[in-house]
Amino acid sequence: MSQFFLIAGPCAIEDEALSFHIAEEVKKICDDLDIRYIFKGSYEKANRSKLDSFTGIDKNEALRIHKAIRDKFGIENITDVHESNEPAEVAPFVTHLQIPAFLCRQSKLLKAAGESGCTVNIKKGQFLSPEAMKFAVEKVKATGNDKVWVCERGTTFGYHDLVVDATSISRMKKIGQPVVMDCTHSVQKPNQTSGVTGGDPELIEAIALSAIATGADGFFMEVHPEPHTAQSDPFTMLQLDKLRPILEKCMKIRKALNS
Repeated sequence: MSQFFLIAGPCAIEDEALSFHIAEEVKKICDDLDIRYIFKGSYEKANRSKLDSFTGIDKNEALRIHKAIRDKFGIENITDVHESNEPAEVAPFVTHLQIPAFLCRQSKLLKAAGESGCTVNIKKGQFLSPEAMKFAVEKVKATGNDKVWVCERGTTFGYHDLVVDATSISRMKKIGQPVVMDCTHSVQKPNQTSGVTGGDPELIEAIALSAIATGADGFFMEVHPEPHTAQSDPFTMLQLDKLRPILEKCMKIRKALNS
């Protein structure tokens, strides 16, 4: 049985102190539970609803913080990329690249991510079936890079809700690549009239428990010590002190299923 992994961190890199605090705390939890930890933090948010939404700090500073965390804690790290010129620019600072759900069919972006040599985590579009993700995987693997993950993050239901298909994990596993469950974006309530995405973080645990029971190889979770103060996605992030209890339950389920 391969080691379970967790992609976790703030939605966006806000400052060095906060990023280091989150990385240190999550690493302790993962070390205790024998979970492979990958620090997450977007160096830039390019897909916000409102023009005046927070899109990140200075790009170079965000990438510097990313690499500093990677070096200090000896952990892997990941950030989103949005355009085909970004993977080559960002790859020296991270070990993994993430393709946002809305961009999972962008051929040039997928191929550029593959050519970077990094592991590529492709989020499933809210408009796609689990099986359709095989085509995104093929675009990355065509570059000779076999390090590809696929990530479930919910399916659009009407205008303001997402639903998570409990069969999606097992269906995507047939593609033959590791499958990740995005436990925090899956509880979003997008397209609010305020221009700020809503959500129900109380459902994060239910999403995680269901995913681990159906064979997820890893989780994606955005975490923050005080989510209400976060500059990006404050209504969907998991409060940091709630992470350990959820992971403890999930690892017990995984152990029972594989015993």
